[in-house]
Amino acid sequence: MRLLITGGCGFIGTNFIRYQIANHPQTTVLNLDKLTYAGNLLNLADIEKEHGGTRYFFEKADIADATAVQSILKKFSPDAIINFAAESHVDRSISDPAPFVTTNVLGTQVLMQAARDAGIPRFVHISTDEVYGSLKADEPAFTEQNPLLPNSPYSASKAGADLMVRAFVETFGFPAIITRCSNNYGPYQFPEKLIPLMISKAWEEGNLPVYGDGLNIRDWIHVEDHCHGIDLALRTGKEGAIYNFGGNAERSNIDVVKAILKLTGKPESLITYVKDRPGHDKRYAMDYSLAQRELGYTPAHSFEQGLADTLKWYENNKEWLDNVKSGAYMEFMSRWYGER
Repeated sequence: MRLLITGGCGFIGTNFIRYQIANHPQTTVLNLDKLTYAGNLLNLADIEKEHGGTRYFFEKADIADATAVQSILKKFSPDAIINFAAESHVDRSISDPAPFVTTNVLGTQVLMQAARDAGIPRFVHISTDEVYGSLKADEPAFTEQNPLLPNSPYSASKAGADLMVRAFVETFGFPAIITRCSNNYGPYQFPEKLIPLMISKAWEEGNLPVYGDGLNIRDWIHVEDHCHGIDLALRTGKEGAIYNFGGNAERSNIDVVKAILKLTGKPESLITYVKDRPGHDKRYAMDYSLAQRELGYTPAHSFEQGLADTLKWYENNKEWLDNVKSGAYMEFMSRWYGER
């Protein structure tokens, strides 16, 4: 199978490429990435060294650039496209929503139109649980039938992309599948997200900023479990279907932070509560029973073991962490948390 993977230098895309190379020897991957601040060629340097020019290829391009996308599809002729490319950080979407609309909505439409024109037989669009909005403490987990009620510019842009995918399916018979996942964690995650940010702050013995009272709840999924689910959807999912993936691991933000401090041997006195983020969703939880029935999906990682493994990965890859903790990232994070 020949796969075009967009956003393959980002966190989940990187792990998905690694999953494909390791588990499907007959699969060839073309990684299309714009290389924004969160996209890092170092994520796949070893894959490039071992498989570059045979099973792995890279093209720098923007999914919103129709001419570039059309040219790449014509040259590579993929059997499927998996669209990870997205602006994904909620805080950044509050600071400036425009890039989120451009990449997440327009980019998805441009990519689908090019795929439709080229007759690509499979398209998997990667979305998020945040499109469903926020759950109350006593409400059941999100199913694929929940309405879309996004509360941040980021989640609104992802919901817009999901609706565009649905429109292509219903109007054109476009062969797309949508997957929605809970909060990912694991190797190669950019350190503006909660778990790698808190690991880094704990090592530095700096303040660990926690929004509000820290009681916002997320369902956590190890990125390897998510990649397994996407692979199942790619290879056996039904056209037009939506599949939720979760980790069966609901935890409050403050409990996650305290678990990281315990693993790093640092005191809870490092926790600093900061002004809450505007529109901060209270709880996410994913019902993945449809994916379990139709695809055979079940998460393999417990949160406790997955978090310990993630910490160990960052310990063994501090050079990578130091490399990405620079420039625009540090400037933005300093300004954002200072304002909060």
